[in-house]
Amino acid sequence: VLAEIRQHQHLRTIPVVMLSSSTDPGDVAASYDLGASCYVNKPLGLAAFQAVVRAIDGFWFTVVRFR
Repeated sequence: VLAEIRQHQHLRTIPVVMLSSSTDPGDVAASYDLGASCYVNKPLGLAAFQAVVRAIDGFWFTVVRFR
């Protein structure tokens, strides 16, 4: 899906957060090679997962400025 998004001019600027349980360096590298904006390890447990999602939301919708 990420490779497809990055192939379309009008979709390239959409931030894509890879959220995965994988900690494999190859998976991380492949995500960035395909154009991921960031790679976040999915934590175990609902409360930790919710905290990560809130942090992602806060960063992309509060801190980051888009053109």
